[in-house]
Amino acid sequence: MIAPARRVALDALSAASAGTDLPDVLARTRDQLADERDRALAAAIVIGTLRWRARIDFHLQQAISRPLDKLDGIVLQILRLSVFQLLFLERVPAAAVVDDAVSLVRRGGKTSAGGFVNGVLRTISRTRDRLLPAAPASVSTPEERSLAIHALHVAGSHPPWLVARWVDRLGLDGATAWIAFNNVEAPLTLRVNRTRASREAIAARLRELGVETEPTRIAPDGLTVTAGNPLKTAMSMSGDFLIQDEASQLVPLVVAVRPGHRVLDACAAPGGKSLALADATGGTGLLVAADARHRRLTLLRHVLDTHGAAGSLVAHDLTIGAPFLPVFDRVLVDAPCTGLGTLRRDVDIRWRRTEDDLGLAAARQRRMLAEASRAVAVGGRLVYATCSSEPEENEDVAAAFLHDHPNFRRVSAQTLIDDGVPAALLRAETGEMVTRPDHHGLECFFAAAVERVN
Repeated sequence: MIAPARRVALDALSAASAGTDLPDVLARTRDQLADERDRALAAAIVIGTLRWRARIDFHLQQAISRPLDKLDGIVLQILRLSVFQLLFLERVPAAAVVDDAVSLVRRGGKTSAGGFVNGVLRTISRTRDRLLPAAPASVSTPEERSLAIHALHVAGSHPPWLVARWVDRLGLDGATAWIAFNNVEAPLTLRVNRTRASREAIAARLRELGVETEPTRIAPDGLTVTAGNPLKTAMSMSGDFLIQDEASQLVPLVVAVRPGHRVLDACAAPGGKSLALADATGGTGLLVAADARHRRLTLLRHVLDTHGAAGSLVAHDLTIGAPFLPVFDRVLVDAPCTGLGTLRRDVDIRWRRTEDDLGLAAARQRRMLAEASRAVAVGGRLVYATCSSEPEENEDVAAAFLHDHPNFRRVSAQTLIDDGVPAALLRAETGEMVTRPDHHGLECFFAAAVERVN
C-alpha cells in the first residue's frame, strides 16, 4: 500500500507543474490527509522537491542516459519526489521510497516503467554521495564565470539565468550567500495587531498556549515563532495577529501614515499592509483598499473584519486607471511582480519565472504607478513597493516614473529615518528602502517614496 503522504505529494507536484500556486497546492495536501504526520511529510516532500529540483535532476541525469525532458511527465515527478527523499530525508527507509515509487508508477497507469524507476532509484541510493560541481574561487575569466554559474545552479538549485544575474551583480560571494539563504526554511513570522494589545502582551498570551516567540530583529510589530504553532491555538482566528513576513512588515513604515490621513492601498490584497495602514490612521482617517479581482477583495474584507480594521473596498484595474481624484495624503502601490525576492518562502517561483518576465512586469508596473499617481494630493506621498530582487522591477521603475513626472520628487533618506524607517535599510542617495538576504537576513523587498510638489 502506498504511503498516503507520497500519494498526495505526487498529486500536489503534478498540480504545481500545471501552474497551480504553491499555497493552493499545500492547502490541498492538508485537506486530503487527516493525520498530522502525513500532512507534514507530504508538505516536506512537495516543498523540498521544488526547492531542490536542479540538484535532484543532476543526480537523475547521472543515472539516466536520455534527457530528462524526454521522460513521461508523471514518471519524472515520481522520480523527483523519490530522489528528494533519498537525498534529504534520512529517517525515511530507502526501500520504502523505492517500493512506493514503483507502486505510484503503476497507479498512474505506467506499469511498463516500473522496472526503469526501480533501477534508477536503487542506483541513486547507492551513489547519493556523488560530489556536486564545485564553484571556482573567483569569476575573473569567462570560463570561471561559466563554471560558477553551473555549480551554483546545481548545488544551490536555482535557474542558471538568475544565478548569472546575481553573480554579475553581487559577485560570487554575494550570489552564494543569497542562494544559500533561499534554501533555508523560513521562520513563521507574525505581525501583532497593536489595536488589540502590545507585542509583549500577545507574546505572553501565546506563551500560555505553548507557543514561544521572540521579537523580530527590525520590524517593530513582529514576532518570530521559535516553538509551537500559533495557528493551532484558540488565538488563531482572534485577529490578535496576522502571518506576515518581516520584510513585508517594513513597507508601511515608508508610507508613514499619520492619524487623519486619507490613504489609498491601490493593490491591497491579501491585506497585511492594509491592516498596518489602517492601524496607523488611529481611527481618525480614511483607508481605501483596492484590488482588481473580486475573489481577492473577498479575502481582503475577511482579513480587515477579523482584525477590526475599518476600510472601504474598491474593485479597480490599476493598469487602466484609478477612479479617484487627487485627494489622498498617502498612496501605496504594492505592485504585482515576479516575486523573485521571496524564493525562500515561495520555492516554486524560481522555476516558474523567466528572464523575459522582468520586462513584461516592469512595463505593467510603470503603467500602474503612473495611474496611481493621479490620486495623490499636492504634498502627498506615493510609495512604490515590490518583493522582487531585480532592478528592472525596482530602481528602474522608480527612476522612469520620476523622469516622466516632474511634479514628483524623491522623499529623502533623512525624512524617512525621521518617520521611523531604519537607516540601515535605506540608500542615502535615493532614500529607497531595500532589504537583502546577504545584508539583512531578510527576503528582498524594495520601496521607493516620492512626494507630489505641484
